Amino acid sequence: MNQPAGFEGGRLLVVAFEGWNDAGEAATGAAKLLVERLGLVEKAAVDPELYFDYQFTRPTIALGDDGVRRLEWPGAAIMGPGELPAADDDDERVSGPGAEALHVLIGAEPARSWKGFAAELIDAALAADIEGIVLLGAMLADAPHTRPLSVFASSENPDVRSALGVERSNYEGPVGILSVIADQAERVGIPTVSLWASVPHYVHNAPSPKAVLALLGKVEELTGLSIPRGSLEVDAKAWEAGVDALASEDDEMAGYIAQLEQARDAVDAPEASGEAIAQEFERYLRRRGDGPEGRADGRPTP
Repeated sequence: MNQPAGFEGGRLLVVAFEGWNDAGEAATGAAKLLVERLGLVEKAAVDPELYFDYQFTRPTIALGDDGVRRLEWPGAAIMGPGELPAADDDDERVSGPGAEALHVLIGAEPARSWKGFAAELIDAALAADIEGIVLLGAMLADAPHTRPLSVFASSENPDVRSALGVERSNYEGPVGILSVIADQAERVGIPTVSLWASVPHYVHNAPSPKAVLALLGKVEELTGLSIPRGSLEVDAKAWEAGVDALASEDDEMAGYIAQLEQARDAVDAPEASGEAIAQEFERYLRRRGDGPEGRADGRPTP
């Protein structure tokens, strides 16, 4: 197996799940783009009967290209290189070190038997000779939509942290299936890195192409891949303009966004000292009482 520095050029698995881990559908949006651009096909899948509660994650019915309506069941599958062609246009193909061996795990967060679910998928990753795992997530946060959306990269693996220059998360609390997958992978010797995009919580009901762009940019930075964006840049600008339009009709929302912008700009300013940043956030937190009620994750304040 490659050392963690092999995240550039190794056999990588990119992981994303719908649900708790996927604010603004950013993680699954990035994963689906990779599947489409690479022409990946299903290599391994879980039995949904074992892991999903269909009253919680319901099957859907869709009309196929042949005009036949078919049920589609929630699940999770590892997608890998197959006989399907990648994007026809060279400008739309994922390229760079390891692109020809890239795999993607995409699915819905399971309702039960998480240990067995993770173990089954990690076994499939081992069978595919996966050398590193990149886990994609997106969280609701106090992030202004008018500024670049940040992506936090972390790893529990000290070699990965040293090789990629990422941090170790100090979060304590409830976790999603991504953390379980990461734990199982590290236990069997597959190094992992987690990427979490910040999605503005005040627009949590809509997909966020800007957050998809942020995640793809971080994947490129850590892996050396080149990932064509397609229409994402245009979509992101349209998304931002749409939120601008909403804010222009809501003085309270506009004032709240201005507070977020001020706090973000204070942190990003080159001349900002640690003390100045701390003071700005203290002022920001005091002002929170004047803004919309709620927390960073979009839930009401107790």
